[in-house]
Amino acid sequence: MKNSRRNFLTSVSMLAAYSAFPMSAFNFETSKKLRIVLVGTGVRGTSFWGKRLVDEYSDILEFVGLCDINPGRLEYAKKYIGVNCPTSVDFDALTKKTKPDLIIVTTVDAVHHEFIIKGLESGFDVLTEKPLTTDETKAQAILNAEKKSGKNLIVGFNYRWSPYSTKIKELLANNTIGKITSVDFHWYLNTHHGASYFRRWHGEKEHSNSLWVHKSTHHFDLLNWWIDSDPSEVYAYGDLNFYGSNGPFRGDNCRTCDHKKDCAFHYDITKDKRMMELYVANEKHDGYIRDNCLFRENIDIYDKMSAQIQYANQVTVNYSLTTYSPFEGWRLAFNGTEGRIEAALDIPYNKKTEISQAEMHAKEMEQNALEEANSESIIVHKLWKNFDTVLVPTERGGHGGGDKRLHDKIFKTPNEKDPYERAAGSRDGVMSAIIGIAARKSIESGAPIKIASLTDIKPSANRT
Repeated sequence: MKNSRRNFLTSVSMLAAYSAFPMSAFNFETSKKLRIVLVGTGVRGTSFWGKRLVDEYSDILEFVGLCDINPGRLEYAKKYIGVNCPTSVDFDALTKKTKPDLIIVTTVDAVHHEFIIKGLESGFDVLTEKPLTTDETKAQAILNAEKKSGKNLIVGFNYRWSPYSTKIKELLANNTIGKITSVDFHWYLNTHHGASYFRRWHGEKEHSNSLWVHKSTHHFDLLNWWIDSDPSEVYAYGDLNFYGSNGPFRGDNCRTCDHKKDCAFHYDITKDKRMMELYVANEKHDGYIRDNCLFRENIDIYDKMSAQIQYANQVTVNYSLTTYSPFEGWRLAFNGTEGRIEAALDIPYNKKTEISQAEMHAKEMEQNALEEANSESIIVHKLWKNFDTVLVPTERGGHGGGDKRLHDKIFKTPNEKDPYERAAGSRDGVMSAIIGIAARKSIESGAPIKIASLTDIKPSANRT
């Protein structure tokens, strides 16, 4: 079969609908490259959705435009990504001029919906970074726009694609512990990675809705996918006990702070050439400060979070997120009618690691790095029997190997059948974000929140 851009776009349609795909690799003719406009040129946009695509897939795709509200970041992005295409602060004018096939959205979370909806209404397929959006009104508007447009939306949930997460899915899908009844899932952000969210725009609900949405959307999507059901009700607690106004002192930013010697969280951005060129050099255009004080008074998100999530198939989940842990990692357990599965990554008491806590997140974000062979264990304990240890070959870089596998699926093998159904469309995006949205509403109201009350999606006991 002769491959073409049309075939790719048809495959994108199937990908968004999570259909089964026939095997087919794509080698596009030069004149048929997929035309992409990237909107949002921060770290994630310029690296994972920018430079990596150029480095790995330039034979099948091309950037025809870059868009951002900051003209300085646009010029930096053009050089860093390695493209020679139009740039603009005017999304409508840029897309009208360049006529892309695909819009990739990597802006601040609170405005994802603007560009998703504009893209769909203009007749383009759209791929967005997680989270899909930040509140239920925006989520419903996205669903309406996709349905009306006839175009397709893909959400970049990379955690599904890591070998470790996939092995958990395989064990559950094979009924290794019978029917799942309850889940415990606890995620720990250390005082390097966790603190970074409070320095940036993520620390204000206006931009992120809170880490319930920005960070936990990863975890909620995994839960929805693993459990293979939709959430039906959420009851949550959360508070700001550590960062923000709880700090002993504060300054305008880390560069000019009078408390550099006293603050264990001092971040010297001047030692990071990329951050200086991308953000500090362009503060004058939009006023965004990348090394903000994480004890500033206007931080209003939660730094500790806990939720009880009831699923439509009667599975109950206990979930928590801690943002000031001494270590970075997570613990997970599934209880079933025939046993229990336990999984964990990066818990320092379980396995010695040579990577420091300061390096942990940087290594996770690293793309295309050569790594030594490694493996991690999953414990399967059947009722009335001794436990078994399942060893899983793993990677650290690129979100546990998920980043590159997600890219390959979207851009190289979208027609290839995936037995684990890891491709994510708009419904997945909504059902992930909506748990975090419901959690914030529950904290603010002091009551459980019914998922069905937030959008017109009715929770299903069987997701597939």
